[in-house]
Amino acid sequence: MILKFIPVALLSLVLFSCNNESKEMPVVKEETRLESEHHHDEVTTIELNNGEKWIVDKDMMVHIRNMEKEVVAFGKNTEKDYAVLSKKLLANIELLTSNCTMTGKAHDELHKWLLPYIDLVGELEAAENEVKAVEFFKEVEHSFHAFNKYFK
Repeated sequence: MILKFIPVALLSLVLFSCNNESKEMPVVKEETRLESEHHHDEVTTIELNNGEKWIVDKDMMVHIRNMEKEVVAFGKNTEKDYAVLSKKLLANIELLTSNCTMTGKAHDELHKWLLPYIDLVGELEAAENEVKAVEFFKEVEHSFHAFNKYFK
């Protein structure tokens, strides 16, 4: 039961820890949320910066790259402990969001990637079985491909 609240808590942390002028999130109808809950096609909504990748602040990029390294190493490892991986990713998400220094359009575009990513990690942590964990892990891997397409 408590696992269901972790993604909500992380989302709240992200929204209230960033130095963004606007802290309000758009209201999302429940039907829309349910339709998109398991469809993480964040690539279609992220925009490039006039054809170039957005620059992520150096202090924040450290945590993103740490998560990416964990995911890559986990993918190569024959021993699969999804609970351990999700805890490492959640710890880095907390560090990332608590050190948010970005503002403006780059910040907004990063959030288009980050919020679905946080949801995915929450789903990975709450996976009911290994089949679901593998599915969510693959989505987490895919999210880093999207990140690297739009950010540097």
